[in-house]
Amino acid sequence: MAERLPQASRQRRGKAMTAAAGSAGRAAVPLLLCALLVPGGAYVLDDSDGLGREFDGIGAVSGGGATSRLLVNYPEPYRSQILDYLFKPNFGASLHILKVEIGGDGQTTDGTEPSHMHYALDENYFRGYEWWLMKEAKKRNPNIILMGLPWSFPGWLGKGFNWPYVNLQLTAYYVMTWIVGAKHYHDLDIDYIGIWNERSFDINYIKVLRRMLNYQGLHRVKIIASDNLWEPISASMLLDTELLNVIDVIGAHYPGTRTVRDAKLTKKKLWSSEDFSTLNNDVGAGCLGRILNQNYINGYMTATIAWNLVASYYEQLPYGRCGLMTAQEPWSGHYAVEPPIWVTAHTTQFTQPGWYYLKTVGHLEKGGSYVALTDGLGNLTIIVETMSHKHSRCIRPFLPYFNVSHQFATFLLKGSFSEIPELQVWYTRLGKPSKRFLFKQLDSLWLLDSGGAFTLELQEDELFTLTTLTTGGKGSCPPPPESQPFPQVYDDDFDVDYPFFSEAPNFADQTGVFEYFTNIEDPGEHRFTLRQVLNQRPITWAADAYNTISVIGDYKWSNLTVRCDVYIETPEKGGVFIAGRVNKGGILIRSARGVFFWIFANGTYKVTGDLAGWIIYALGHVDVTAKRWYTLTLIIKMRRSKLRR
Repeated sequence: MAERLPQASRQRRGKAMTAAAGSAGRAAVPLLLCALLVPGGAYVLDDSDGLGREFDGIGAVSGGGATSRLLVNYPEPYRSQILDYLFKPNFGASLHILKVEIGGDGQTTDGTEPSHMHYALDENYFRGYEWWLMKEAKKRNPNIILMGLPWSFPGWLGKGFNWPYVNLQLTAYYVMTWIVGAKHYHDLDIDYIGIWNERSFDINYIKVLRRMLNYQGLHRVKIIASDNLWEPISASMLLDTELLNVIDVIGAHYPGTRTVRDAKLTKKKLWSSEDFSTLNNDVGAGCLGRILNQNYINGYMTATIAWNLVASYYEQLPYGRCGLMTAQEPWSGHYAVEPPIWVTAHTTQFTQPGWYYLKTVGHLEKGGSYVALTDGLGNLTIIVETMSHKHSRCIRPFLPYFNVSHQFATFLLKGSFSEIPELQVWYTRLGKPSKRFLFKQLDSLWLLDSGGAFTLELQEDELFTLTTLTTGGKGSCPPPPESQPFPQVYDDDFDVDYPFFSEAPNFADQTGVFEYFTNIEDPGEHRFTLRQVLNQRPITWAADAYNTISVIGDYKWSNLTVRCDVYIETPEKGGVFIAGRVNKGGILIRSARGVFFWIFANGTYKVTGDLAGWIIYALGHVDVTAKRWYTLTLIIKMRRSKLRR
């Protein structure tokens, strides 16, 4: 068939291949052919019989928990560069959706995020960094969709129970205030609100929440439920007309590209409202490339939201580097633009929420898949992926075996697309660095003399985007600084009059909430402090420890000195500790081991090998009381520890 191509088509094909080869050295390049004769097995892309479901966007989660913690501490210009790679249109990931945690003071995977209402009469809409992050996203993409979802809740909502549905109106009021505060204090319009991440839902609570939102004039805020599994929420909606009416989107987590019959029968929008959660190497990129297509093909899901947005937490915490990119060194300024950024760009840069999938989407004969979307105004975007089983496994769920092999795939444009003269071509190949392309623009594909047909030569682990849009771009910034370990000498006196963020730099709260505090009654050196502000256990999402703890530094440290001025506020039962060699955090914090030096307001001290206090190395009496400052020093050297007070 290639011999029958007109000379001009052969020249354009040769130009595309030569340009790609010249830009990539010896790496193999894809074969792009315009086809005059279409084989019987061609994949037809046609809108003559109408369109498929409306596309709602691709996004990512900041939270669940504290996954963006270190990002706010990055110096400029590196912080803005990272944000550009995430949110700036036609630059990097170009995300359509940002989903954030509504901080609830509890451990929610990699740390705790502060609530805007620690107590019943307390409201503060400047705690944490999610407000800042949403504003930065909006600054780059004014059309970005904003979502909020609670993981944990402050303890006062439970009235003594570890349960947020004790008083439905009170919990709905709490969530509503977060939405109103976002608008009043930050001019942020929240588009979607969730129920309780991966935990039980209460049918009556969802109805109360809708009435509460409507009463406050928040009719435009849509409800997504239940951010867990497809069932039992889908069946509940089919059995309850009011519930069906108040839920706008059914959101499932890690659906494995599949949905269930009841969910489809509701006729509601179906989203993979949390997915990915995989190391951001080439395998993680392959996971994302596969599910971004197949979530719709197999499960009719019109949005996919990756956990997490950016791996900006200490790597040794659970699910280290499971973000679209990595930014975990604010002390050095180093960050890494990982392959999932560019895999995401294959869809996000060439579609927008409000476009529609074609009905003619599906799987390729020898493995892989293709989707096509249109804006209804003549634009068309086609995304083709051939991710192999070995290189596209997500962290969950289990991926049944499938095979992908070398193939030629011919596509035929019909309907309103039959007269498209040209398609821009973007290409990614994952794998060995010598053969890897990441979001490379090839020469455009001309279709005027091909009858709307073209053929792709497809290998394993490739992505193609073919589009009428000419606005795509692979953004770049000057290389960030080289990676450096956490400084061996680090100190902080917390002497900040008006802190921009409530947390001190590089501290990662694991149980409890530690915030800047100015003690106006202390004119001396302890006027500015870091204070643990919770006095009540939150409604937990994970296994919070019984003792509050914030971690900082390098997990590789073995020999170290920790020195800290401490103050016990609670007489008799209060206490404080400093520690080193802490080996765990996040959802594993309760079983953390290390060397912990404790003093208590009742005049005792102890040294333990764990946070829970079960492994006791030493204990005794010491002249300590509450309401006084003490300097604690813990020296850890080899396998021995010395204590000084």
